[in-house]
Amino acid sequence: MLKFDIITIFPDIFNSYLSESLINRAQKKKLIKINVHNLRKWTSDKHKTVDDKPFGGGLGMVMKVEPIYKAVKKLKKSKKAKIVLFTPRGKKFNQKMAYEFSKLDQLILICGRYEGIDERVAKHIADIELSIGDYDLMGGELPAMVIIETVARLIPNVLGKPRLLKQRITKEKGFIEYTQYTRPEVFNKWQVPKVLISGNHKKIEEWRRKHSKTIEK
Repeated sequence: MLKFDIITIFPDIFNSYLSESLINRAQKKKLIKINVHNLRKWTSDKHKTVDDKPFGGGLGMVMKVEPIYKAVKKLKKSKKAKIVLFTPRGKKFNQKMAYEFSKLDQLILICGRYEGIDERVAKHIADIELSIGDYDLMGGELPAMVIIETVARLIPNVLGKPRLLKQRITKEKGFIEYTQYTRPEVFNKWQVPKVLISGNHKKIEEWRRKHSKTIEK
């Protein structure tokens, strides 16, 4: 069972997301386990301080290395674990990475906030720095949700349709996405492609290949 451990200073952000739909069902079936940890638990002062002013000056605050180090040291339980730090400077997350992550025992996801995280976290604690796109967010909580959903759906029985997942994964561990339609056959004069209602499975497969996109990088 793959275990996700999320380190954040806003744990309540995850409440509704983790209690809905297939993610919730997968947890109940014990196909995955997701724990959300408040970083302030690993602080030592009465104010539970997780950030401080940057050396060299500058605007904003920087998240401290010490609480994150303590959190990761406490949470890491498996040799088949990967520690992920979310940052706009990180590698772009893709489907191939998701497939590789799905084979692990544990993913520790570090969610930054404020103006950034002490660089010693990236250099000495995290295994990989990841970004989910060429834009900047307020924190790492949304990227953590993206990672969880993308990886979890690759775990057998999470989707409930193993054949569907098998059909969609390429040899390179990418993902095939094709256009789809459903009833009614005609809506507002917009017609479903005739081939999809022809009953000719060979032609349907050819049509789907032609109108598909392979997501690998």
